[in-house]
Amino acid sequence: MSRTKIIAFANNKGGSGKTTTCSNIGCALAMMGKRVLMIDGDMQINLTLSFFDEEKVLEYASNGKNIYTALKEEKDLSDFIVPTEYEGLDIVPSTSLMSSIEFDLFPKWQREFILRKCLEPVRARGYYDYILIDSPPTLGGWVMNIMCASDYVIIPVEASPWGLFGLANMFDFIGKVKEMSPRLEVMGIMVTKADERKNYFKETLKSLRESEDVRVFKGYVRVDSAIEWSQDNSKPVVAYKKYSRSAIEYRSLAKEIVEYANR
Repeated sequence: MSRTKIIAFANNKGGSGKTTTCSNIGCALAMMGKRVLMIDGDMQINLTLSFFDEEKVLEYASNGKNIYTALKEEKDLSDFIVPTEYEGLDIVPSTSLMSSIEFDLFPKWQREFILRKCLEPVRARGYYDYILIDSPPTLGGWVMNIMCASDYVIIPVEASPWGLFGLANMFDFIGKVKEMSPRLEVMGIMVTKADERKNYFKETLKSLRESEDVRVFKGYVRVDSAIEWSQDNSKPVVAYKKYSRSAIEYRSLAKEIVEYANR
């Protein structure tokens, strides 16, 4: 049996720091010596842009080296993987064509399992320790596809007054996915964009940690301008500013993930 762990990063609320978290956790895991594959499942292409400039992204869109082509043709994802500049870290890029993926998947047989089917040969090889999938901020057929292909889901939540809004819908959705894919497990909520000076952050964290129904990661990521600078330079902050506050926090969270996945 493959030891590869597949983790989806999902939240139906935009602005939760989902893509930033996915890219930095992936890079941090690679820096720990893990072999990591990332899949950009969002039409906004931000995960791909975390590692390549716009010219390269357009190249992958035009030559078919992207997740959309793989899904539409139901091909082995192995043929759509491209390396990043970081050792042990590869990615399946996205494209703006993903905006029509719900329509394209609708007529397919067992459409909820198309990504699992495309991903199975990659997993079976056992080359990667972790496969991380960035999801769009929706709760539709494509996100269901992503979760049906995953072992775990991590839910990044912004530490703001509206950060918890919609979480109930998220958990209802996950419950429906588990009916089709019982292996899916919520690894936990990961708090992002935290400002320790503000009371609502403390209240958000207290509310989450007092809940008996969901696990919350011990660490969290504070607001840090280094993240914006890293995004502007198409690099994860853990690589761009290794000793910044957020880089240290993301590396700590990556260690939590490894501990949980290997428990």
